[in-house]
Amino acid sequence: MCCFITVLLLLGPRFATLVWYIAQPARFNYAFNTLVIPCLGFIFLPWTLLAYLVVWQPVGGVIGFGWIVVGLSLLADIGTYSGGGYGNRRRMRGYTRS
Repeated sequence: MCCFITVLLLLGPRFATLVWYIAQPARFNYAFNTLVIPCLGFIFLPWTLLAYLVVWQPVGGVIGFGWIVVGLSLLADIGTYSGGGYGNRRRMRGYTRS
């Protein structure tokens, strides 16, 4: 788990998900019925996908506090996209600062 956290911090959630998939493909197969949801999560919501895989249990799925972790990671994904737009607002033509 220590190496996984190091990969996550150094290279980001997409690379950490890829490394985890290579290391434990069975977890992905059990957590998701189709390949569509993990692919969409990998592209659009990487933190949420990663958090879902961390809190997912083989017996009950995601339960209790795990949904709070997934919700916080969804907020992290939204913050990542909106923070990039807010930080680059001066590059857009016609943008007036109020």
